[in-house]
Amino acid sequence: MTAWFFYAVQSYEGGSLYSVTTRKADMTRLLAIILLCLWSGAGMAAAELSHDRLSLAVTDELSYLRDDGGQLQRADVLARPPGAWQANGAEPFSKGYNSATWWLRFNVRNTDSPLPRKLLEIAYPVLDVVEVWVMAGTEVKSHYLLGDKRPFNDRPIRHRQFLVPLELPAGTADTVLLRVKSTSSVQVPLVLWDEHAFFDHDQGLLLGQGIYFGTMLVMALYSLIVFLALRDRTYLYYLLYVLSLPLFVASLNGLSFQFLWPTATRWNDQALIVTLASTTAFAALFTWRFLLFSRHLPLLAKGAVGFVVCSLLIAIASFFLPYALLIRLQIVISAAGCLSILLGGAVRWYRGDVSARLYTIAWATMLLGGMVLALSKFRLLPQSVFTEYATQTGSAVGVILLSFALVSRINEERRRRHEAQQEVFEGARLLQQVQVEALAAQRKANELLEQRVHERTEALEAANLKLEALSATDQLTGMKNRRHLDRMLQDEYARCFRYQRSIAVLLLDIDHFKRFNDVWGHLVGDDCLRSVARTMMEAVRIHTDRIARYGGEEFCVVLPETGAEGAAVVAERIRVAVESMSFEVNGQRIPVTVSVGVAAVVPDAAEGSRELVKRADAALYQAKGDGRNGVVIAL
Repeated sequence: MTAWFFYAVQSYEGGSLYSVTTRKADMTRLLAIILLCLWSGAGMAAAELSHDRLSLAVTDELSYLRDDGGQLQRADVLARPPGAWQANGAEPFSKGYNSATWWLRFNVRNTDSPLPRKLLEIAYPVLDVVEVWVMAGTEVKSHYLLGDKRPFNDRPIRHRQFLVPLELPAGTADTVLLRVKSTSSVQVPLVLWDEHAFFDHDQGLLLGQGIYFGTMLVMALYSLIVFLALRDRTYLYYLLYVLSLPLFVASLNGLSFQFLWPTATRWNDQALIVTLASTTAFAALFTWRFLLFSRHLPLLAKGAVGFVVCSLLIAIASFFLPYALLIRLQIVISAAGCLSILLGGAVRWYRGDVSARLYTIAWATMLLGGMVLALSKFRLLPQSVFTEYATQTGSAVGVILLSFALVSRINEERRRRHEAQQEVFEGARLLQQVQVEALAAQRKANELLEQRVHERTEALEAANLKLEALSATDQLTGMKNRRHLDRMLQDEYARCFRYQRSIAVLLLDIDHFKRFNDVWGHLVGDDCLRSVARTMMEAVRIHTDRIARYGGEEFCVVLPETGAEGAAVVAERIRVAVESMSFEVNGQRIPVTVSVGVAAVVPDAAEGSRELVKRADAALYQAKGDGRNGVVIAL
């Protein structure tokens, strides 16, 4: 609270305490600032962190201030009286589409012993400008400029969501201040995470995203095969729709900005409009041909053409006109188009079109997902995991159902052709010929179907292998991660027990890494971790030796069929290699060293790998206690 007081006084009239307190005309304003400091330090709810709490949604602890002109600075905002700030409530912060600048703040307090690094997740990746200050009293501990108007690689942590690292020593309390402005919907869901818990949670989300995009890719390949086989433009429009929809979803959740165009900040906004417009246009074209609107529903046929033209014009206009105007207009057009398409499907179903039944159900599923997302953007529905992933879920289910509708359409056309042939050709001889041709066509269709199933299976297997590799790899260093290490170490330990061979474990820790981060910053710290990882992988020469990132600045090496002496040789080679590596910051070579703990054993049971790691960890602590940059063998 005292620190807040001095910051308020210094921020007034250029920071001069004497100039403020000696000018009687300004005493009223000074008293208001002092009251604000007292309120900020004592009355404001704080997000309390501890070892037991892995994640915390920041809602009730949050207060906000609206800045319509966008002219306020940080000092101006902090000097506002308590009554100018509004409490957020129990829901994530969401203000829909508006042009204002929003200031948000909350206190975060560590009531426990020193905590591992925390992450503040701002889980809405299409915000234009996000500026974050982490302050301890008057001191700005860290300052971050985020938003999709900046290149992706400028982020402190390269992730599709906005992530801000937080360091909280025991018994400390910091204030987090955010400035947010966006031409898209203003939604700022804030979650405080334990770093390891976040990335474990994120692996599950990536798996879900992989399943979704894998499903859409398989459906696109399937529709491409059908189009090449039948040369019917209906299936071409369906293919383009299936390709446009996941591109829109990827643009909305930040994946396309991360992997496809990380430096194209202007295009990143336009991509949302272009992909949504193309999705609407190709859906209208596909429906127009699939349900035969021109023949059966001419009024809706004209409407479909209108939706296509409007979407095309908006896509072109996105290169010249403001995003905020066009995205709202396109959402309205897309919603109207979806409802019209659904109405056409229902009418065709009512009139007896068999394929229209599946089509209507599929489109209703996709429409429901899209409407849930749109309503959440306009703040008509609360933001949640369900609303954010409604589009993916609805579109995936809808596309699968549409593929069944296409199959039903093919079968229906085949049935009608067969009936027409029976009416044209009379007599037993001609009927028999038709049956032979039908059997041949059926055989060919079965062979083609088997081929497609085989191709789809191979594609899914490849996707699953890729997802498995991603889940076992540390994104920062490219090494295997802790999850893979635990599984591999247990397998090797059981094998060495079976054949009574020695197994060794090395635990390595970069010396003074926290001080390194404090001096040079976390981005340089990440570069240091990558350099140490590369050096270790070069120093471990035998292909049977396994190396992984154990966590933070710690690494682990598993040496199957290796005794203590051999493990010590490998440990010393790694230590010397790291000490000798050239790591420079701004042209200055920075010395980097590691401490290594070594433990080796001939297992006397199939279980026991954790005890071996504990022994190596104890040796590591002894090496650090002996002065670091050394190797200690556990006795």
